[in-house]
Amino acid sequence: MTLESARAWLLQHAPDLPLIEVEESTATVDLAAQALGVEPGRIAKTLAIRVREETFLVVARGDARLDNQKCKAEFGGRPRMLGPEETFELTGHPVGGVCPFGLAQPLAIYCDVSLRDFDIVYPAAGSLNSSVEVTPERLSMLVSRRWVDVCRLSSSG
Repeated sequence: MTLESARAWLLQHAPDLPLIEVEESTATVDLAAQALGVEPGRIAKTLAIRVREETFLVVARGDARLDNQKCKAEFGGRPRMLGPEETFELTGHPVGGVCPFGLAQPLAIYCDVSLRDFDIVYPAAGSLNSSVEVTPERLSMLVSRRWVDVCRLSSSG
């Protein structure tokens, strides 16, 4: 899995999207923003979440946080972030490289409307030093069931 599964998925579904590999770590929003030379909000972080019995991914802008009330309204329960082991088992990607491409198991994926604040965003690509350059609309078209509004901007962002 990891970078190779993401690369294979992208080659099959979106061969025109630039896959960016850097020497620096992109394992956190701040590190990715620094390595790519962009503001943290443009990093499209992929969150592995469980609400009741449903497990899914939410892709949101890097400086946004899940909002419990919005998640309850959208998904019918309180969101719980998955731990690193379960996230890796379900996605095939390590925490810090989790992305919506080339997943180990099929998962529902939702794009948060916070991504629409930017013309270009940078989700990870399955490893701790890879990303993809994509418009939010294209990202949603490729991987998302639908747009959701489940995040809020963090007080520091």
